[in-house]
Amino acid sequence: MSFIFGIAVFAAIVLCIWIYGIYAGLIKKKNKAQEAFASIDVQLKKRYDLIPNILAIAQKYMEHERSLMEEVTKLRVQALDIQTDYANIDRKIALDTQIAQKMEQLMVSVENYPQIKADQTMIQAMQTYNEVEEHISAARRFYNSAANELKNAVEIFPSSLFARMLNIKSVDFFKAAEHEKKPVNAADFLK
Repeated sequence: MSFIFGIAVFAAIVLCIWIYGIYAGLIKKKNKAQEAFASIDVQLKKRYDLIPNILAIAQKYMEHERSLMEEVTKLRVQALDIQTDYANIDRKIALDTQIAQKMEQLMVSVENYPQIKADQTMIQAMQTYNEVEEHISAARRFYNSAANELKNAVEIFPSSLFARMLNIKSVDFFKAAEHEKKPVNAADFLK
C-alpha cells in the first residue's frame, strides 16, 4: 500500500511541477512581450524628443511646409500623451505609423531646400534620426519575436488553458505601414 501511495505522491509532485512550468512559461513570455514593447517605447521617445529639434531647424528654411510640421507636432503630442501599456498598443502602433509617414514626407521635403541640406545641425539631426529609426526597427523585431512566442503559448494546448484561466492574451504584431510595403521606384529619387 505504501508503494502505491509513494507513486501517487510522486505523480502529484511531477504534475505540480509540470503545471508550474507551464504557468511560469506563460508569465515569462507575457513579461518578455511587455519588455519588448517598453523597448519600442523608449526608442519612440527618442524619436519624439528629436522631432522638435528637426522641426525647429527646418522651420528656418521651409515656410511652405508649415502645415506638415504642424501635423507632425500634433501627432507627437498625441503619442506622448498615450499611457504606455498593453491596453494602448493598437493606438500607439497607429500613431507611430502616422508619425513615420509624416517624418518621411518632411525628410523628402528637406531634399528640395539646398540651404537646409547644407546646414550642419540639420545634417547631424537627420543622421541621429536615421540611427533612431534603425533602433526602432530593431526593437520592433525583438517585440515581434516576443509577441510570436506569447501568441504560440496562448494558442497551443495545454498552455492555452492556463492562459485563458489567467486572462493572458496574445498581442498584436508591429507591422510595416502600407507605404513601407510598396516597392521603391528609383526614378522618384532622381528627379
